[in-house]
Amino acid sequence: MMKNLSSLQQRILTGIALLALVGFIGWIDNFFIMWAFLGVIYMFAFYEAMKLFKLVAPPAYFWAALLWIVAYFYPNPDDLFFFIAIIFASSLAYMHNFDKRLLLPFLYPVSGILFFLILYQDFGIASMFWLLVTVALTDIGAFFTGKAIGKTKFSDTSPNKTLEGVFGGIILATIAGSFAGLYVVDFWIAFIVTFVTAIASVFGDLFESYLKREAGVKDSGDLLPGHGGILDRIDGYLFGAIMMVIALRSLI
Repeated sequence: MMKNLSSLQQRILTGIALLALVGFIGWIDNFFIMWAFLGVIYMFAFYEAMKLFKLVAPPAYFWAALLWIVAYFYPNPDDLFFFIAIIFASSLAYMHNFDKRLLLPFLYPVSGILFFLILYQDFGIASMFWLLVTVALTDIGAFFTGKAIGKTKFSDTSPNKTLEGVFGGIILATIAGSFAGLYVVDFWIAFIVTFVTAIASVFGDLFESYLKREAGVKDSGDLLPGHGGILDRIDGYLFGAIMMVIALRSLI
């Protein structure tokens, strides 16, 4: 059925389905359900990252899955990346021919998705909604502002992005996203956290564009009709979630 639709129609239908699913998960507001939902995203994103980094190592999927299982029980999931780093460094020192690049997918996207779980665990479902609004509005604002007045190229990594568009996206997200943050913190804290999260999301999107250019591909995958892969949809959130957690921890 999807194959008979235009790219825009596929994008709209997939977007509606994703919003409905995310809304339903948020409405349930259960830690196990959220962990399982993020776990599915986590494994697909890990698979796409392995392809972008041009890595072939089946044991890496075992370690990725084990890490996510441990994250369910461990109270501070952000510690687990350092645990993985120690394992990799020890393996490298012991075996010498260990592929150092295997650490890359654990840095991106694993660390970012761990911070999704931390954000939900420490600050509740309202913070997840806040993140969703902030990153989405940054992207939407950048697109429409760039189309309207964009002239200055933002970066060679993503030639279609303009500096004016980026500023427009950050401003829109900061203003509107700050009100979403009022369900979690006071206004001025919400304003600062939203502002730095919006900036981080811009560079999250830019980083994934860099990875795709390096890999010579247009999309990270084809799981989501009209949208590409999982990483194509969550790139801004991976940086945004980390920044939001760090900012909230520093300001509360």
